[in-house]
Amino acid sequence: MTDLFLKRILLLDAASCLGMGALLAIVAGPLTGLFGIDLAILRGAGLLLLPIGLFIGWTALRPVLRPLPIWLVIAGNLLWTAESFVLIASNAGITGLGQAFVAAQALMVAALTLLETAGVLKIAAAKA
Repeated sequence: MTDLFLKRILLLDAASCLGMGALLAIVAGPLTGLFGIDLAILRGAGLLLLPIGLFIGWTALRPVLRPLPIWLVIAGNLLWTAESFVLIASNAGITGLGQAFVAAQALMVAALTLLETAGVLKIAAAKA
């Protein structure tokens, strides 16, 4: 049951990465003006999210969940969350809408990270 919970959270994480990645890669141009974030940052983030989403999906769909790939996902999510808030703090031209968008997606990633951490720790405890 614990594995199923973690697999579902990982699949949700993968789907959100792939969806956000596709969105940012495709419509980065119009979002640049709305968010006040450089085109290269938005498009680069979108393109980066695509292989990350595939890796997370691959991790979730393995017959047996292994801790190392899950901890890599968690570490990546923590880094993404931190970088999101650095972007807000360091980008003088970011609009209020841009701040809200970046903060909202960072908080969602942080929530997924907490759930993934709880799931992997429960699996480890069950095996101990």
